Amino acid sequence: MPPRRLLALPALVLGGVGLTGCGAAGDPPTVSPGGVDMLQVPTPSPDPDDFVARVDNPWLPLLPGAEWVYESTDGETITVTVTDRTREVAGVTTTVVRDVVTDEEGEVVEETDDWFAQDRAGNVWYFGEDTVEYDDRGRPDRAGSWEAGVDGAQAGVVMLARPRRGDGYQQEYAAGEAEDRATVLALDEARAVGSESYTDLLLVEDTTPLEPGLVEHKYYARGTGLVFEETVSGGNGEAELVEFTPGEAAR
Repeated sequence: MPPRRLLALPALVLGGVGLTGCGAAGDPPTVSPGGVDMLQVPTPSPDPDDFVARVDNPWLPLLPGAEWVYESTDGETITVTVTDRTREVAGVTTTVVRDVVTDEEGEVVEETDDWFAQDRAGNVWYFGEDTVEYDDRGRPDRAGSWEAGVDGAQAGVVMLARPRRGDGYQQEYAAGEAEDRATVLALDEARAVGSESYTDLLLVEDTTPLEPGLVEHKYYARGTGLVFEETVSGGNGEAELVEFTPGEAAR
């Protein structure tokens, strides 16, 4: 899940069904998750009946009112808020998550609405984003926006219901624009993040064929979501959770 762009991330992220990517070079992995009949990852034709109203996956709890604040090593602050709004994407009612990035001066440099939905098996899917970046003169650029069901784009999985070490899955698919993939590396990681010490963290590795050398690691805490992220290859940078407010249903 978010924060998606502080380190060229998404999504916000985005889950044991044992997904393993396969397919020809350059093609997105096409696999079927257990527990939801006929859904593929990514899926070209989602059935609204395969999805539920709430996103309450313990690794990615997107409940209305929840908010995460991250600080990155490049001086940006990323605030991710689960709104009470929904949006229909590819026929599925999704939860709208607002992602705002500000620089060291507090100026907004990027604003994004991400669209997520959870299937009946508990996997969280990513249906696209409406994003705008601002240059030094404040001019907007929406080039990173995409929507499942439009121009061949497809929804992917951003968090598994029951992740297992070695699981791999496509998080999103918009050819040439959004092709992030993930692999579960561990479920027992421990690390300090700010003043907090976490154990039993879920460690996920993110890659994309659009930037072959880029590798990012994300750490998720059960009941909280993403707590730390770092680029381990193809760049540098870190972001850590500095403030978390749980959603209304979790309080």
